[in-house]
Amino acid sequence: MNLPSYLELLSSGELEHRVYILKGMLENCVLCPHQCQVNRLNGEKGYCKTLEKAIVSGAEVHFGEEDELVGRYGSGTIFFSHCNLSCVFCQNYEISYCGEGIEVTAHKLAEYMLYLQRKRCHNINLVSPSHIIPQIVEAIFIAAQRGLQIPIVYNTNGYDLTDTLKLLDGIIDIYMPDIKFSDNERAQKYLGVKQYYDIAKNAVNEMYRQVGNLIVDENNIAYRGLMIRHLVMPMNIAGTEKIMSFIANELSTETYVHIMSQYYPTHQAHSFEELGRRISREVFSKAVLSAKTAGLSNVKRS
Repeated sequence: MNLPSYLELLSSGELEHRVYILKGMLENCVLCPHQCQVNRLNGEKGYCKTLEKAIVSGAEVHFGEEDELVGRYGSGTIFFSHCNLSCVFCQNYEISYCGEGIEVTAHKLAEYMLYLQRKRCHNINLVSPSHIIPQIVEAIFIAAQRGLQIPIVYNTNGYDLTDTLKLLDGIIDIYMPDIKFSDNERAQKYLGVKQYYDIAKNAVNEMYRQVGNLIVDENNIAYRGLMIRHLVMPMNIAGTEKIMSFIANELSTETYVHIMSQYYPTHQAHSFEELGRRISREVFSKAVLSAKTAGLSNVKRS
């Protein structure tokens, strides 16, 4: 069995030390690129609208993820409410915008993790974790003391601060970021944040430094590495070719890349003419071709 690296940090005492550092950051929150500098322990809300406790909208055995995560028994997925992006085409806006869910303590979050492990899930899959890293790491610390020993997946939109990611080194086994746009101005228009592409590139570089290319076991179940997602947009407004070139040239041609065709107009997308349609077969085919042209050899499509 390939044991996750956070167990080594638990044994050395470093995992507990990271909990201490990260919880302290909530007093002047600069966890993500928004740098809100609010005291979340004293009731001050920043961009993510989340205070000391994480808000969870669901914790379940999930079979809708990549094959390498799902395997036979599913991915143990925990969906967190709120987000540090404001995507006009958000497909989960009830959770990300409206904050549907319940506040949970770190101990309760640890119970969810252990429950999903008992259900034989292959991993703990943390969806939208960027704004609640201290709470997550504390929960991992508690759960690891009680027998958690499956990989942790950091399932993110890519808008992550590199300095914060460094505090996750050795804790996260599998990073799964989106790279949404390759142009900062377009990203600001559709995601509502500044410098998205530059920040996402730096974040993904740090993720790759920590875990490298995806590694799977004899059953094709992932236990360590980087998995990049990219959602193809109508009229190729995401700039897919540039993203594929970045991955191949700055990371590795063996990087796992999942090119997705699931875009559909929802939330506020119909306010933008270019977003008020599904993608065409031609646009998707060109997106897949751009990955191959860049030299990427581990490309999935759906």
